[in-house]
Amino acid sequence: MAWHIQKAAVVGAGVMGASIAAHLANAGIPVLLLDRAPEELTKKEQAKGLSLTDAVVRNRIVQEAVTKLKKQKPAPLASKGKVALIETGNLEDDFHRLSEADWIIEVIVENLEIKRSLFERIDNVRKQGSIVSSNTSGISVEAMSEGRSEDFKAHFLGTHFFNPPRYLKLLEVIPTEATESEVTSFVKAFAEEALGKGVVEAKDTPNFIANRIGTYGLLVTVHELVEKGYSVGEIDSVTGPLIGRPKSATFRTLDVVGLDTFLHVAKNVYDKTEGAEKEHFDPPEFMKKMAEKGWIGAKSGQGFYVKKDGAIYELNPQTFEYEPRKKLKAVSIEKAKSLKSKSEKLKTVVFAEDAAGELLWSLIKPALLYSADKADEIAHDLLAIDEAMRWGFGWEMGPFELWDALGVETTIAKMKDDGEEIPSWVTDMVAGGQTSFYEGGTFYDKGQKTPVRAHEKEIPLSHLKKEKTIFKNTGARLIDIGDDVALLQFTSPNNSIGLDVIQMINKSIDEIEKNFKGLVIGNEGKNFCVGANLMMMLMEAQDDNFFELDMVVRQFQKATKRIRYAARPVVSAPFGMSLGGGAEICLPAASVQATHETYMGLVETGVGLIPGGGGNKELYKRNLERFGSENAVDVQKAARATFESIAMASVSTSAEEARDHGFLSERDAIIMNDQFANHEAKQTVLRLADSGYIAPVETKIPVTGEAGYATLMLGAHSLKWGHYVSDHDFKIAEKLAFVLSGGRVAEGTLVDEDHLLDLEREAFLSLIAEPKSQARMQHMLTKGKPLRN
Repeated sequence: MAWHIQKAAVVGAGVMGASIAAHLANAGIPVLLLDRAPEELTKKEQAKGLSLTDAVVRNRIVQEAVTKLKKQKPAPLASKGKVALIETGNLEDDFHRLSEADWIIEVIVENLEIKRSLFERIDNVRKQGSIVSSNTSGISVEAMSEGRSEDFKAHFLGTHFFNPPRYLKLLEVIPTEATESEVTSFVKAFAEEALGKGVVEAKDTPNFIANRIGTYGLLVTVHELVEKGYSVGEIDSVTGPLIGRPKSATFRTLDVVGLDTFLHVAKNVYDKTEGAEKEHFDPPEFMKKMAEKGWIGAKSGQGFYVKKDGAIYELNPQTFEYEPRKKLKAVSIEKAKSLKSKSEKLKTVVFAEDAAGELLWSLIKPALLYSADKADEIAHDLLAIDEAMRWGFGWEMGPFELWDALGVETTIAKMKDDGEEIPSWVTDMVAGGQTSFYEGGTFYDKGQKTPVRAHEKEIPLSHLKKEKTIFKNTGARLIDIGDDVALLQFTSPNNSIGLDVIQMINKSIDEIEKNFKGLVIGNEGKNFCVGANLMMMLMEAQDDNFFELDMVVRQFQKATKRIRYAARPVVSAPFGMSLGGGAEICLPAASVQATHETYMGLVETGVGLIPGGGGNKELYKRNLERFGSENAVDVQKAARATFESIAMASVSTSAEEARDHGFLSERDAIIMNDQFANHEAKQTVLRLADSGYIAPVETKIPVTGEAGYATLMLGAHSLKWGHYVSDHDFKIAEKLAFVLSGGRVAEGTLVDEDHLLDLEREAFLSLIAEPKSQARMQHMLTKGKPLRN
């Protein structure tokens, strides 16, 4: 049977249920969201003369949940317009409408009997062949399906989303013995492609994979806190980015998750295990006391941390007083900061004979051993465990990848010195000559090397062989990705744009115009590109090297223009932060294949500048298309929209919002799964090339002229008079308005692109010479945030 998810339903409108509904809507799927009908009126409802039979009252709980979605941060909805895809109802009047859904997701209280009762009702109304799943975080999926019809059981499984569903990539899929394999395969494929998820198939064990390993590791850390007397801040200072974990480290993570949620998850394992493992999953008394006091984290305003008088304080678990935050200091920490290799960084701190080494070894050692001990019980292979921890907990490396980075033989020897018992399969592996869990694109699985799973739509740039590189320099490399398509990857720090990258753009276009069907501009890393090399520009400006800066800006403008007018299609594949120069690389492309979580904006005003690589002109051209019709173009509206976006340094909070802001057009696409972006960009290149791609012809651009300049400046004057902008902000706005209006010409004048680029370059160079702009640039480089001066 072929399944198509044309409509979904979510039962349970709590924070998690509503957020899952929001993410389905982000993917363009209409969803029915249901929850119970209220049992009593609010005072407002009573004042309006409403009764419990009124529809507005009966759907109040769900409607309030949807209203909260619009206000929540981080936003569950990719754009406010997506809320239109969520239809609300209640479990009494609208329960029969579950028959309309192709996929029904249960997200109610974690109570087996209540879930069973709900599934019995669902079984009576669902249509044959529809998929039903539970978002349980640890209750047995097999037990939930007991007593249900054969068709229900065949189409039932666990689908454990991680919170928040829009941002956390992991989805654990847990089939039962009765789940048809085709159903499992379909759900996994649909979640990967339509919802952008990293899917891991878990066994039906307490807390499945990620929460089992993650909760164990967190409790190891908590027990160490109690037994060795470390402070909350000291532990967080070394259990974050230093070892490849999120900035929230341990206790800030618990505050975000919520201590109440964590204690519930820990109890799942405590109730279903025995002996030492059961004892480990019993949290210390101070955590239970925190929960009793309501100190459960961010949602209650205090937990392990609290903010008072603008400062962050940490909890002292012994006194229950909040104290100034502390950091652990050690020589190894400072030494690790200077190292580039992740493996060397880890070895330096974990094996150090100082306070950092002692603490980290006591935390990492038991987590590695527990992961190995439970590997076969909770997962089908060790790769699934590593993927679950990377996608669900934001680790850079899963436990077995971490073990490899530290060195398996060295680590085992150190564990044995500590008197630890190593799981036999690990010692057997090493005895057989396999000294790492991963090697050459394979991983160790049940006594043999197994190829690492790679989705057919993935193009992992870091895995491509050296012979695939056509040429490279210090900032970028051109790679042959097959089917006569090349890919330009930035390799500079943070994928920033310098003269080396600009040179590679030109060289790459020369190459693909001769020998390839087209070019993808795609990167790897946390962000696509956060802009030009700010440090280089500031140093040149401070040394009065304006001839050099003029040359670099000219070269960047020519490079982005070449992207637009290349004889072969150039397609960009942005993700994450795609700011400033990163956006300027994307805007002139024949097509942009943006991942769902693409945050795009021209943000140069934040450092006292305006875009210098053609961004003003390119966004204006896109807005001319956006506000045009068959008969006319609203030039004033296009100029105003471009001016507001650049002057306010607006950044989209998603690719959907980037489309709303004019950065993406109908020729562009949004890719839900970031792992597929380069593949989809490649397919777009092939479609364009095979359909007879013809490069666009340069045409003149209509501008608003002096009248439009006056209109734009009227708004800037209003902000200045209201003291909303500084004098320097006003100067930047003045320069920007002059560029976008086309200079001292009449309204409606048609100008060459080079005319706008000349105006842009002159404005950019005049602003970078300003001491206040240089102060803003310096502040951004040292503090990481804008300076208002």
